Amino acid sequence: MQSPASLTPSVSIEPGPIRWTSASRSHPGMVREVNEDACLELPERALWAVADGMGGHALGEFASRLVIRSLADLPAPQSLAQYIDDAHECLQGANRRLRSEAAQRDVPIIGTTIAALLGSGRHAACLWVGDSRVYLCRAGRLRQLTRDHSQIEAVRSRRPANSDDTLHRPPANLITRALGAEDTLEIDRATVEVVDGDVFLLCSDGLSNEVSELAIEQALLPGNCRQAAQTLIDLALQQGGHDNITAVVVRAEDLCSPDRTAMLPVM
Repeated sequence: MQSPASLTPSVSIEPGPIRWTSASRSHPGMVREVNEDACLELPERALWAVADGMGGHALGEFASRLVIRSLADLPAPQSLAQYIDDAHECLQGANRRLRSEAAQRDVPIIGTTIAALLGSGRHAACLWVGDSRVYLCRAGRLRQLTRDHSQIEAVRSRRPANSDDTLHRPPANLITRALGAEDTLEIDRATVEVVDGDVFLLCSDGLSNEVSELAIEQALLPGNCRQAAQTLIDLALQQGGHDNITAVVVRAEDLCSPDRTAMLPVM
């Protein structure tokens, strides 16, 4: 688990055919005194996560760190399917602990979002609850792998394709799902085949609400994880840094890719 306002050096690990390189950065922002974000960066196990806590009075910080610590204890997987199942059960356990903690403290909710990225072989999976996001930048194009659990996203998914988004937008972007919010937790997931040069971004809404997708894409294009993480934090701060900001940047290199195979000269 990375501490707030920390920048980790890029680390290259080779579990199987994919070499993973990653870096993370977290900042409290320009408004809030406490950083309720937390992140996980374990490239040696192809495991990364971002959590954005909520609840106030240090409860959000407690929640985000609890779920990150829980994920950090996951056993080494034998397959991606097992990894997904283990992570799913881990998040369900964290949800039960947060519900119990809220009841003991007599507070309505101790909650957090979560966005996790798991790798195994040449495939990766993301699991998420809330509005923390996972992006993939491939061949110079950015796409969002996750779909926000928020009122704005719910309205957007129901509106006609040609309608003005601003006319249907709710007054506040409240999330509709979080760890610790309900006894029953729904976790969404998506899988993707990993291609040489893929760059993933996991981030809290303190980044995605402040920085445009075009700017995110441009920051990820060079493929330098450390530089991209720092650039994204700086961009969010330049826009006001109204919330805690966290970025985890992950690069995948396929060591067996034909483009990386040394070609012998023709004799």
